[in-house]
Amino acid sequence: MPAVLWFRRDLRLRDNPALVAAANGDGNLVPLFVIDPRLWSTSGHVRREWLRRSLHSLNQQLEGRLWVAAGDPAVVLPEVTRIAGATSVHLSRDFGAYGQTRDTLVTTALRADGVEVINTGSPYAVEPGMVRTGGGTRYRVYTPYYRQWVQYAFVAPAPTASANWIDPPASHRLDAHRELAEQQSDVQLPDVGEEAAWRRWDRFKANALTEYDTARNRPDIDGTSSLSAHLRWGEIHPRSLLADLTAYLNDPATAAGATTFAKEIAWREFYADVWDANPTSTHHSLDPRFDQALALDAGSAADQKFMAWQNGLTGFPFVDAGMRQLRATGWMHNRVRMVTASFLVKGLHLPWQRGAAHFMEWLRDGDAASNQQGWQWVAGCGTDAAPFHRIFNPVKQGLTFDPSGDYVRRWVPELAQIGGGAAHEPWRVRGTLAEPADLTYPEPIIDHAAERQEALRRFAVLPPRNQ
Repeated sequence: MPAVLWFRRDLRLRDNPALVAAANGDGNLVPLFVIDPRLWSTSGHVRREWLRRSLHSLNQQLEGRLWVAAGDPAVVLPEVTRIAGATSVHLSRDFGAYGQTRDTLVTTALRADGVEVINTGSPYAVEPGMVRTGGGTRYRVYTPYYRQWVQYAFVAPAPTASANWIDPPASHRLDAHRELAEQQSDVQLPDVGEEAAWRRWDRFKANALTEYDTARNRPDIDGTSSLSAHLRWGEIHPRSLLADLTAYLNDPATAAGATTFAKEIAWREFYADVWDANPTSTHHSLDPRFDQALALDAGSAADQKFMAWQNGLTGFPFVDAGMRQLRATGWMHNRVRMVTASFLVKGLHLPWQRGAAHFMEWLRDGDAASNQQGWQWVAGCGTDAAPFHRIFNPVKQGLTFDPSGDYVRRWVPELAQIGGGAAHEPWRVRGTLAEPADLTYPEPIIDHAAERQEALRRFAVLPPRNQ
């Protein structure tokens, strides 16, 4: 009898354990994607556009046989199984709070119809909850988590599976759904889909992996894998990357870069583990003092500063370059993410939740676990948090990680005529012969040194952590 393979965050055919499990029957499969109104309406327009393109890519791989339905999954899945005469539904596990609730409701509805639900695999090399302390609890600090994680992470990818994909009826074809036919955003996205992910991985291995341990902090060069959105949508699996990484870990010439890359994958999975153990951390600080007692700015003046930050008009070039890169491409270099977040929380004294929500609206790799926990790390209120007194100086960060000023000049064209690292301090050229005739870049909206002291003052009066 046919089976349904319910695609979610696993939009690929290679190294897909749920596909392998589904194909172990008679091989007749319904490849299904459900447009869930709750997820679709709350996703940023950039993520919707990435998803749209990814589904078109997957549909092409399936030679036009992808089934698409819109609606409540607990209603849609039973309907599709009845249409197809399927007796089982295969899926990979979802560890989000909403995803787990949704899957429970879907399972109940399907079992009422006598349809078996089979969970195989997840978006992670090491599933949340698998790595535990000796006492059986979750880790709250990354380094000991990583030491345990690495013992589980390097496993063989799932074998290649073949299936007889069942043609969808006209009502369930991809082109029958307006949401997937109309472009959702005009941001500059790279190539999308499984094949694009593997091409990007191959380029990274050939050109950037060796120097990754140092180059990953440089936004002015192509020193990162740029795989975060591909991983977020499951177009490539971290298990595949880690298996491919083994040879590089064993080569002295590439071991440092390969080790650092593996640690970055572990960070992603650590944050997923933290989020799974603390689902309210999507909106609430893990250290409740930051929500209950930390003085934060509000009102029209604070809102104006937030808008300046959103639009890349703070007068701090490294911050503004990052915020404009986000608007243009749906992505921002990780070093710059930390600096822009620190500026909002500790320079403008605004809640991390406002910044996290803006990132989720624009990021093509927007992932609640990584985004929210990353913001909490910068704010100093999360698990394994940076100390609150670690406040990134945007000028020093720019001079250190964009020493030539090329990154700033690319995204802040008003500064294109200011050469070298001077682009990070345009106020120094005002009134001098080096000032461009048409310099329209704004003055800094804050005195960063003064606001750093103010942030430390506010933190110092918080009650003790466990009070």
